[in-house]
Amino acid sequence: MMLRVKNLDVFYGDAQALDGVTLDIDEGAIIAIVGANGAGKTSLIRTIAGMHTPARGQVLYRGANIAGWPSHKVCELGIGQVAEGRQVFPTLSIAENLEMGALLPRARADRTKNLDRVFSLFPKLAERREQSAGTLSGGEQQMLAIGRCLMGKPELVMFDEPSLGLAPAVVQSVLQTVRDLNREGLTCVLVEQNVAVSLKLASRAYVLENGRITLSGSGAELLADDRVRQAYLGM
Repeated sequence: MMLRVKNLDVFYGDAQALDGVTLDIDEGAIIAIVGANGAGKTSLIRTIAGMHTPARGQVLYRGANIAGWPSHKVCELGIGQVAEGRQVFPTLSIAENLEMGALLPRARADRTKNLDRVFSLFPKLAERREQSAGTLSGGEQQMLAIGRCLMGKPELVMFDEPSLGLAPAVVQSVLQTVRDLNREGLTCVLVEQNVAVSLKLASRAYVLENGRITLSGSGAELLADDRVRQAYLGM
């Protein structure tokens, strides 16, 4: 087991965002976490990433409880995050944004190799490496956000709503990238409002509702589940 979340409770003041959340992430898998807006998906990602400290519960990465660790230590372990909304540095160039991703001690020695990998994945970024990130399209910024994460040499990447606000053709390209990275051996956690597509990609999936896991199973099982079809697929 690469990562196990056990009985996680997270609060914002008096409001509870996560209530007893338990899930498992196997090495080499694509895990989908689906649910409506406000269900707690981003809270879960941020807690694993060290941006929130849980009130209770454990985040076990390769057996070590990292709950409450600062985010830079979590990154150094090999857990990366592609945040919702892309969050590139708009005034910096593509190359400078990618350099920011390579600042982790674990990644410095492989900086050149990782940069070559990112540019081979996203040739458009290579062509425009001196262009300011703020002048890129939404899809290109998402490529850059993924590339910046890969520069940190992660072993597990959490993608938080990677298709949000993108045109349908670009969405397919971004999700194909997730699939390709997984085939190369990267463990992927996919938090995505596009429920049908994410369940088709995922080897295992969890439904999060009001801060609780209400359903789990293989992607195919949840795709065929009447409750999922009615709640999220309009069927």
